[in-house]
Amino acid sequence: MTDRKPIVCVVGPTGVGKSELSVEIALRYGGEVVSADSMQIYRGMDIGTAKLRPDEMRGVPHHLLDIADPARKFTVAEWKRQADMVIDEIVARGRLPVVCGGTGLYVRALLDDLDFSQTPENVHLRAALDRRADEEGVQALYEELRARDPERARMIHPHDRKRIVRALEVAMVRGTGMSEDYDWTPRQGRYEALVLGITMPREALYQRIDRRVEHMWRLGLVDEVKRLLAAGVPMGGTAMQAIGYKEVVSYLSGAVSEEEAIRIIQQNTRRFAKRQWSWFRRDPRVHWFAKGSDGLFSTDEIARLWACIDHFLQDIGWSTANRSSTCRLESES
Repeated sequence: MTDRKPIVCVVGPTGVGKSELSVEIALRYGGEVVSADSMQIYRGMDIGTAKLRPDEMRGVPHHLLDIADPARKFTVAEWKRQADMVIDEIVARGRLPVVCGGTGLYVRALLDDLDFSQTPENVHLRAALDRRADEEGVQALYEELRARDPERARMIHPHDRKRIVRALEVAMVRGTGMSEDYDWTPRQGRYEALVLGITMPREALYQRIDRRVEHMWRLGLVDEVKRLLAAGVPMGGTAMQAIGYKEVVSYLSGAVSEEEAIRIIQQNTRRFAKRQWSWFRRDPRVHWFAKGSDGLFSTDEIARLWACIDHFLQDIGWSTANRSSTCRLESES
């Protein structure tokens, strides 16, 4: 068996069903799920980030959920440090780590063992950039970031003021972009990794996203945002820049109607899904598996998926003797 620890990563656009598939894989192969979602790390952000309920986890241990206070900043470097520790513990128990999430930088941090060097904050420059954002608009700063550091710009939502300002600050202080701190080409990291990408027809996914947003609203997304604000989470903080949360803040301030807020969340989520597709499509390590327009895998695609995982685990010497022979995926086909 290789000295590198095994991980199976499940990636793809939001709403495609990564969390549910990760549970199935964990149940079948004796695994535990490690969340790679930059917003599910925050406590109290459940509805808008589509966290699984305990019953939906079906007894599978889940890690790196609810580990951060939404009132404070949480970096990818902090996430990677905790993820490495959790994966070590899972493997030590003889269990298979199943990394699940659509935050591309988090997943790549594990795959390529990225080293995130820190740049000291330049308070005066940041204040100047904040003033420019007020005067010129966030879009102007985003366009400047695209010119200075296009790789980093692709990872940031065009409305995410805090991350745009920080990335520009780094680029101006160093004369280089954040993305130049490490090699962005795929390389051998500390793990033996199998990366499974889940996709489905784009229009079907967009319809699924629209329905999910409406469901989140009915579940109480507005009340969830009210509770966070009442607990002291700043409107301009990183957590409140998440899709769904910033739009609800606009609704609560009276800037948009309920119908408009829902429509904007749906639109922004669809755009986010498109960016995730673009991000993961660039990685040649991803093995893609397609769902149908009904959101289900065909029998042949399920068989191909299990065969892919079986071959990976056999190649690295990981025992599959005790795997489960049945799962919901097979019963749904």
